Amino acid sequence: MRAADALGFERNIVAVSVAMFLLALGENLWKRFLPKYLESLGAPITAIGLFGTCEDFLDGVYQYPGGWIGDRYGRRRALLLFVALATIGYGLYWVAPSWPFIFAGLVFVMAWSSMASPSLFAVVGDALPRGRLALGFTVQSILKRVPIAVAPTLGGLAIAEYGLRNGVHLGLAFTVGLAALALIVLGRIDIPVRADPVPSHIVAVWRGLPTSLRWLLASDIFIRTCEGLVDVFLVLYAINVVGISAPAYGFLVAVQMTTAIVSYVCVGRFADRLGRKPLVIATFVAFALFPVAVVLARGFAMLVAAFVVGGLREIGEPTRKALIVDLVHPTIRARSIGLYYLLRSLTIAPAAFIGGLLWRVTPALPFWAAGAIGLVGVITFAVTVDERDAG
Repeated sequence: MRAADALGFERNIVAVSVAMFLLALGENLWKRFLPKYLESLGAPITAIGLFGTCEDFLDGVYQYPGGWIGDRYGRRRALLLFVALATIGYGLYWVAPSWPFIFAGLVFVMAWSSMASPSLFAVVGDALPRGRLALGFTVQSILKRVPIAVAPTLGGLAIAEYGLRNGVHLGLAFTVGLAALALIVLGRIDIPVRADPVPSHIVAVWRGLPTSLRWLLASDIFIRTCEGLVDVFLVLYAINVVGISAPAYGFLVAVQMTTAIVSYVCVGRFADRLGRKPLVIATFVAFALFPVAVVLARGFAMLVAAFVVGGLREIGEPTRKALIVDLVHPTIRARSIGLYYLLRSLTIAPAAFIGGLLWRVTPALPFWAAGAIGLVGVITFAVTVDERDAG
């Protein structure tokens, strides 16, 4: 076996991974600062929370249609469409004269981050055998997160130099250029469309999900509710409450992503041998601890430690994705994955708005609530998912 194949460097995986790299590099120049951008356009704190809720809602409703398009028309056509739609959203962000326009742009931007997700998963499942799925997702995750370790710091420096709006606009311009390159790369995908032996509608797809996957979904909902309560408020807490600068916050994101990448390198090569369950539990524990670590921080050094914990949330993510792909039928793979994320995202959609309401009581409250809900998710997964299904 060639070394490239052993590492999961199959041609189609390389194409989608490079596209993910390019768009992650562009989006993370400004994405982490969108709450501050909304604030600069006059959005109140409840509107910022609503933005996070809309993001989660669209993430949900886009997943199944994205999976259907990927199964029906093929991975390549689907991904090209999703990048083109996202590019329209970047343009709307750039021209926005007031905060409601950011909501309009979000409708298009989420085409890449949400509609494309089932097809991106499915490409790995299509291209690799079961015993190498976790490794394939690890390689893909590293290539996606390397730019996240760099781009927010660069975006923060651009904001410090040119001001918030001009710095975000500069990042958006770069993103449009990188999206054009991604379209060229995705044009090289070559995966045949697999026809259904029997046409499957959404109810049939749901019935086809095994019990173990449904329990994983339930625990994942608790974990992502934990994340959703605070994710959109992290930059506001760090800058407005703790009192750090935008470049310093970009550095924190770099710390988080570097930790994630190191964890991938250390664990990824052996993830398929270690078993699914222990690594997923480790991931869920880190999700529960991260908001608590942030709210306990009293300065920059403590925030650095908290964001290391945030990076450890990724230690079992490739394994969790591999577990999902293991358990779904190949001919409806993208739709099954899309349905999983549809149900997860719709369920957690209110979390960010609720987090905004809790913030109005005191900024620390959503973080404490998130930690408690995350703990419920850890317990749910540990108790309900059988080791034989997870390993």
